[in-house]
Amino acid sequence: MIRPEDAQFHPPTSDDPLWAETNYFGLYAGQDTATPMNIGVYGLFREPLGVVGSTVSVNSRRVTMPWAADYWDSWEHLAVPRPSNLLDYRLANGLAVVCSEPNRVWDVDYSDPAAGLELHFRFTGLSVPYDINDPQQDPMAADKDMDLTWGHAYAGHFDLTGRVEGEISLRGTTTPIDCVSTMDHSWGVRAERQTSRLSWLHAHFSEDFAVHALFDFTTDAGPDAPSTLTMTHGYVLDHGELHGLKAGGGTTSRTGFYPEAIQLSLTDSSDRTWELEGTALTTFPWQAWPGTVGHNALHRWTCGDLTGYGECMDFIGLGELGAAYHRVHGTG
Repeated sequence: MIRPEDAQFHPPTSDDPLWAETNYFGLYAGQDTATPMNIGVYGLFREPLGVVGSTVSVNSRRVTMPWAADYWDSWEHLAVPRPSNLLDYRLANGLAVVCSEPNRVWDVDYSDPAAGLELHFRFTGLSVPYDINDPQQDPMAADKDMDLTWGHAYAGHFDLTGRVEGEISLRGTTTPIDCVSTMDHSWGVRAERQTSRLSWLHAHFSEDFAVHALFDFTTDAGPDAPSTLTMTHGYVLDHGELHGLKAGGGTTSRTGFYPEAIQLSLTDSSDRTWELEGTALTTFPWQAWPGTVGHNALHRWTCGDLTGYGECMDFIGLGELGAAYHRVHGTG
């Protein structure tokens, strides 16, 4: 069970210097337009080392180079503010985060005057956080395999779906933000070299209905072939109540490992089966840290006669990516 104190830094349970805590806020604006903006705000705190990696991205395009997006900023060695406080921090890259109600309300502000970007929003949770390691919430937790779902990096982890309200101003154009999306918070040992895969995705149809799920997959068939999704965790948010996913999977069609189309069939703890289909509107190569690429896409989702939005991030380590492309292209 996630407690209020879990919004704060945790004492490391390992002497590994790569112990990390993360906060990720993914959101979107202009979703009813032809070019919706997918926005990501991330902090990876390596408190034992005294450093923070932080990225901020804004993208409404199909790009395979981060600098081709609407906006991209990445820092790897920001100093952890002292005294350290994950409920109230300001970083040298222009990011400020205040959690006024632990695990429910965050106010996020980011400013980069040189690039003409101002981003301000409030995230308000629509339920209690979902603990992927708690069998009382997650039917998959009892059979947890630490080699899946990023292993020890997710030794502590929750996902939380909420309402996001605010605005973004980029190079003279201001766009309101009003969407339902999902944030997460993780703590554990996060290696620099990623050796497992993770498909982290969600579909938001309203404040009353959203689906969030995590999957494993393989890269054996190469960057442009469909891949089967093996579910590891997830939930359905239905009118404020969380229903853990207990079975299901799907297929992702890919171009250069980007998730172009996704088909899901998922069964929750109430024995309801949900059929979803997603189609990519954007692509973006998010490097949350140097050792991985998150093949990010904002999707338009359908579930029956409902239409929603949400992002998919398919993370693959650089070593595995190199091997996969070698199988296709060889050497020289």
